[in-house]
Amino acid sequence: MKLGSWPVLCLGILFAPIAPVAAYTASRDGNLRGNLLLTNGKIHTQSDSNDIVSVVAIQDGRIVYVGDSEEDARKEVDDSVPHVDLGGKLAVPGLIDCHNHIVLMGNRPGYHTPLENAYSIADVQGAYQSRAETAPGGSFITTIGGFHPNQFQETRLPTLKEMDDAVPSHPVFISYGFAGPAVTNSLGKTFFEALEDPPTIDTDGNIAFGTENGKALLALRQQLTFEDRKRGVADAMAYAASLGVTTHLDQGAFAATGTPQDGAASEDLYSMHLPWLRVYDDGEGIIRLRINFLHMDDTADVPTVQQRLLNTYQFFGNDMVRTGSIGEFATADYAGGPVFEEAALRIARAGWRLEVHSLTGTDYQTQIQAFERVDAGQNVTDLRWVIAHVPLITEEYLDRLKKLGGGVNLSGWMYLAGTGPNAGPPYRTIVDNGIPAGMGGDGMQIAPMNPWVQAYYATTGKNALGEQINEGQQISREEALRLYTRANQWFLGKPDEELLGAIEVGRLGDVVVLNEDYFTVPDDGLKDLRSVLTVVSGVVVHDELR
Repeated sequence: MKLGSWPVLCLGILFAPIAPVAAYTASRDGNLRGNLLLTNGKIHTQSDSNDIVSVVAIQDGRIVYVGDSEEDARKEVDDSVPHVDLGGKLAVPGLIDCHNHIVLMGNRPGYHTPLENAYSIADVQGAYQSRAETAPGGSFITTIGGFHPNQFQETRLPTLKEMDDAVPSHPVFISYGFAGPAVTNSLGKTFFEALEDPPTIDTDGNIAFGTENGKALLALRQQLTFEDRKRGVADAMAYAASLGVTTHLDQGAFAATGTPQDGAASEDLYSMHLPWLRVYDDGEGIIRLRINFLHMDDTADVPTVQQRLLNTYQFFGNDMVRTGSIGEFATADYAGGPVFEEAALRIARAGWRLEVHSLTGTDYQTQIQAFERVDAGQNVTDLRWVIAHVPLITEEYLDRLKKLGGGVNLSGWMYLAGTGPNAGPPYRTIVDNGIPAGMGGDGMQIAPMNPWVQAYYATTGKNALGEQINEGQQISREEALRLYTRANQWFLGKPDEELLGAIEVGRLGDVVVLNEDYFTVPDDGLKDLRSVLTVVSGVVVHDELR
């Protein structure tokens, strides 16, 4: 099967060049190549010495000057290079999210509208009214995951009437978590109740958690076309760029069954990347995607993991889109056991990176113990194996994982619905330990993708209700930024390690200019940060500044 210029093999994805478009030049390896001169900024480089400079120059996608002299910078670029005066605004490297599910976000049905930055029912109504201005009349406007009613002043979902008032000409479906509950409006209620097997909907538009939510979600997914998915991909990319997240390590999805049992995290594992690849193939990709492959084998022959290792190249692609590794599941018995260990052993023999996730006070222990047994026969210390989330990991097991060459990535998913006093992850303990560590949002099912909300939780320990739930584990803003930039390059693998995460000569020209000063804005203001200028390899991909 062939999609554009992207050959697709049964269980592996191979990459070919993207086509050039007018906004930039694309070389034969498919990478963005832009030229740009940024001056008069407060640019935090995240270099080894943590320099703060005022001028950065980018030529052919690479940073060629970092310093304080516009005159010297102009010597390194073409005479015609575009010039942007930052007006004293703070800039940082393009953020890296080392653990999220943006591929799922791009495949959402309807006109997906993130609500992670909404803090009241009025905010929800306003977001949907804005979306309705560009969505075709009668089309569904949806939000599937990434938020929680706890973040709203009213601590509830909007009602059918409230959404009718906001968008009377569009059906609505708003669902949180993996499987709801959800709410719809009058037009949505009419649509769902006309189904052969309709969900039960009360007079306020509420749809119950679980199968009822699944019935509605399935009906919406059955309407999706490939063009709809491409449009969703473009929307997801634009949203990410507006937050300043330029590189995403996607952690896959659960295999869809095509039934109401499927939740927000379910998709077709062998086709969900195709609309993303088509967007890159068309030369319209504006963020960097790194693809991990999730597997849920439950037999000792680990058939899908084995076929992945045989038929896919690890870290294969280009600067914009590249394959990753196995994760965030390798097997159904994710916490350990014979199937888990067999999969881990085969992954080690193939020389692949492995990422698994931890949510409890014991799963990281059995996982690390299994890693140690695999390492006894097949060295894994150079493979950068990772345990994600780790809300309850201890110093002892951090040391054991570090000895194996492993690392941890941290998500503040407890921010939305977590309770304390030790909700985790133990940011302070982990940063002080020195184990390779980075941050990822784990959006968009049960956590926000927004890195600034994640930074708020990491630096304050407060949940969406304003309650202190992670006392004594706060880190500084500088440390949080480091975890989202330079530290996160470790999780992408060696092809990206010296290219991303910092503003230094020779690296790719990814720069983000913020609407407010990250280091001085009040704590609650962190959640309202956004990018006003996002640059990927010298190409402006989001612009509210000029």
